[in-house]
Amino acid sequence: MLLATTMSVVVTVGIVASLFPTAVRTMITIGTQIIGISWAPLFEPPEYGILPLFTGTIFIVAIAMLVAVPVGLAAAIFLSDYATFNLRRVVKPILEILAGIPTVVLGLFGLYVVNPLYVEKYWPIGEPLAYSALGAGFVTGILIVPIIASVADDALSAVPRAMREAAYALGATRREVASKVVFNAGLSGVVAALILAFARAFGETTIALMVAGSFPKFTANPGDPMMSLSAFIGFAGIGDAEVGSNAYNTIFLIGAILFLITLIFNIVGNRIIAKYREAYE
Repeated sequence: MLLATTMSVVVTVGIVASLFPTAVRTMITIGTQIIGISWAPLFEPPEYGILPLFTGTIFIVAIAMLVAVPVGLAAAIFLSDYATFNLRRVVKPILEILAGIPTVVLGLFGLYVVNPLYVEKYWPIGEPLAYSALGAGFVTGILIVPIIASVADDALSAVPRAMREAAYALGATRREVASKVVFNAGLSGVVAALILAFARAFGETTIALMVAGSFPKFTANPGDPMMSLSAFIGFAGIGDAEVGSNAYNTIFLIGAILFLITLIFNIVGNRIIAKYREAYE
């Protein structure tokens, strides 16, 4: 397993180096400048401190997961063990439809509803502004709730009925069966749902760009405007980036970084899924 993982990482790095040579050249060029708090590669002189982009990405993803995980798992448990057949037949397709809402619609909702009516009015730290990572994280959380709920529900519903009946025969309540038997037996599927949701939030561009803004600001206040890694690609790609320019090369650099980070999380997640699947099969 370790050898296979190491080989996959080596092969992936080779693919990235071959497909995105501009990213590799740019990374070599900027060198130690990448660890800094000022990100301005499109201006002269260019500055390549990538920490503001990492900060914005971490804030948006963390807030999104805090919003989506409790709601999505609660919905999955309700559908798999509490909802009647007719209710499930109605709610399940609605979840599938919600997962297909265009991100630009949610971006407009965050820009014109969440930020002005909630973040600007009630967030107590800092000066209220039109853009915020807090609003972007909340709206991204709404985006990934159907993913968690639908995939986790499929995993929990696949748990054999005999396990539920055995727990009821031993005197367990419905809550105990759902939380201690079904949830644990379907844990590998739940982890898969969380990994999918994380990857979706991590790579979200439109919501981050529209709601969090295009300000690569290094700050610890989620109520401030920020820029995520994926939002920079959308921002820099709006104009006509000349081939070989700083803007062109930096887009490939950020894309390669996103690819590698997502790959690492997927490898770790797959190992966790395999561990729990072996325990319950």
